[in-house]
Amino acid sequence: MAFTTKWYAADFHFGHAAALSWGLPSRSFASVEDMDKAMIEAVNERLAVSDLLYIVGDFAVSADPDYVAHVFHALKGRKVLLLGNHDVDNKGQVKASLAALPWDVPPAHALETKDGGKRLWLSHYAHRVWPASHYGAFHFYGHSHGNLGPVGLSRDVGVDLPDMGFGPRRFSEITAGMESPPSLAQPPSGEGQG
Repeated sequence: MAFTTKWYAADFHFGHAAALSWGLPSRSFASVEDMDKAMIEAVNERLAVSDLLYIVGDFAVSADPDYVAHVFHALKGRKVLLLGNHDVDNKGQVKASLAALPWDVPPAHALETKDGGKRLWLSHYAHRVWPASHYGAFHFYGHSHGNLGPVGLSRDVGVDLPDMGFGPRRFSEITAGMESPPSLAQPPSGEGQG
């Protein structure tokens, strides 16, 4: 089996016409069809068929289940969905159009994985702390569309952000420039020395 590359992105909002009126430069398209086509192309230019795409919430907002299925199957790679506010119904259940799709694992609210030898916590919503956050674990989130700054080793991976290029990025690209804080398992410099 070929090496699998992991990719991450949040807030695709496929089929969401209102996203065009948010005033974000990355969403300045003439139509929702043009926007969706650009995001599908960005995914397919980057991923191989065997790659893994972590969608960190808000995959599709379209009410048309056939369109949602079309977009899902148009995207290369195996897909994992971390549930966002637009992925569930008003009772908090996974929307039927999404539940029916062949996800690599069942959609979940949060998930931990490893990438680049590091622990990584994925959730659509930003956390102030997350599993092993004090020990060098990273956290990718969405939902805020660039309006919420990072805490520690966390960051927004929404496609709206300029460095995301309107599509997914690899762990090494997303974490470039992020520095690991000192581990809490070790006393700060100067303490505990006698």
